[in-house]
Amino acid sequence: MSDQRLQLETAEGGLFIQPLPIVERRNWLIHQHYIRKDYDTCKAIIKEQLQETNGMCEYAIYVQALILRLEGKIQQSLELFQSCAILNPSSTDNLKQVARSLFLLGKHKAAIEFYHEAARLNEKDWEMRYNFPCLCFRQLGKYQKAFEHLGNALTFDPNNYKAILAAGSMMQTHGDFDVAMNKYRVAACAVPESPPLWNNIGMCFFGKKKYVAAISCLKRAHYLSPFDWKVLYNLGLVHLTMQQYASAFHFLSAAINLNPRMGDLYMLLAVALTNLEDVENATRAYEQAVTMDESNPLVNLNFAIFLYNHGEKKGALDQYQEMERKVNVLRDSSSNFEFDSELMDMAQKMGAALQVTETLVWTKPSKDSKSKPNSAAAAKTPGAPLGTNQALGQAMSSAASYNKNIQLPTGTNYQHGM
Repeated sequence: MSDQRLQLETAEGGLFIQPLPIVERRNWLIHQHYIRKDYDTCKAIIKEQLQETNGMCEYAIYVQALILRLEGKIQQSLELFQSCAILNPSSTDNLKQVARSLFLLGKHKAAIEFYHEAARLNEKDWEMRYNFPCLCFRQLGKYQKAFEHLGNALTFDPNNYKAILAAGSMMQTHGDFDVAMNKYRVAACAVPESPPLWNNIGMCFFGKKKYVAAISCLKRAHYLSPFDWKVLYNLGLVHLTMQQYASAFHFLSAAINLNPRMGDLYMLLAVALTNLEDVENATRAYEQAVTMDESNPLVNLNFAIFLYNHGEKKGALDQYQEMERKVNVLRDSSSNFEFDSELMDMAQKMGAALQVTETLVWTKPSKDSKSKPNSAAAAKTPGAPLGTNQALGQAMSSAASYNKNIQLPTGTNYQHGM
C-alpha cells in the first residue's frame, strides 16, 4: 500500500512517479474490503488511514460509520456521519446518512430537517425530497403528511414501485389489507420478482388469517431473496401462528444466523422451543433476548410468564419490573404510544399472579375506546428497529406456555407493516 504510485508523463516524454494524496491513498482498499464484508480487516485499514491523516479522511470515516451502523451502534455511527458532514458540508450523501441515523434513533423531527436540507442541495432528487420525509412523518404518527409526501413522489413518478410499496405498507399497517393488496397489484406489474413485494403480500394474507396463502407468498419472497432475514422472521411467525413449531424453529434459526443482534428473534425462537418442550434452550434464548433488547417490553413480559410457569417467581418478578421500566420510558418518549388490549390483559394477569397490581403501569382502555385491528405486540413505538426498508413487513408474536393457574393465552400473534 505504501508504495502505491501514479505514473504521469513529463513534458519531455518520460515518466515520473507521483504518490497518491495521503488522504485518499487507501480508499480503494477500504472499499474492496467493505464490499467483500471483511469488516475486521476494513476497520484495521481505516484505523491506519485515520492515524496518517489525523482523522481528516472523509471516506474512511464514512465507511467506518456504515460498519458501526451494521453492528447496531447507531449513536456512534451518527457521530461519525456528522463528522463527514463537517468535513464536506456540500455532500448530500453525508446529510442523508445523518438523517438516516437520526431516523433509526427515533429522532424523526431532526431527521426531516436534514432530509429537507439535503433536498435543498440536490433539488433533482425527488425521492429524497418526498419519499424519505414520508417515513419520518409516518413514524411521528402524522399519516396525512406522510400520504401527502407519497402523493408528491408518485406525481413525479407514477410507476415508482418503492413509493407504491410504501403507500401499500401504510394501508397495511392500519389493517386495510384489501386496499393494500390493490396497491401491490400495481407494483407487481413493474417488479413481479420483488422480494419486498411478495413479503408484504404474504403479510396481508397473514392479517386476513389466510395462513396457507401467506406461507406461499413468503416462500416465494424467500426464493427470490434467500438471505433476507425479515422474510425468514415472518415465515417463523406464520408457522408459530399455525402451531407448526418445528418449522418455526427452522426459519427463526436461519433468521438469527443472518441477524444475530436482534432480541425479538431470540424471543420468538424461545416461544417455539417452549412449545417443543425444550425448556433449557428456551431459557437460553430468552436470556439472549433480554440481553440484546433495550426497548421492547414484550420480551420481558414473555420471559416473566415463562419463568413463572416454571416455578421461578423471583426471576419472573425481575423481568416484570424491567418490563414496567421499559413501558415508562416508552410512554415518556412518545405521545403516540399505545398498547394492545389483549396484551394488557396478559400483563395484568401476570401482575396479579406476582402480587404487584398496586404498582401496575399497564392501564386498560375505556370501554368506548377501540383498539386498532393491527396493533403491535408490545406497543407502537416511533422507531422501528428492523431495518431500514419501509416496504418490508415485520411482525411480533407474544406467546407463553399455557398455565391453568393464571390462564394466560398461548400463541397470541400480532403483525404490523414496516
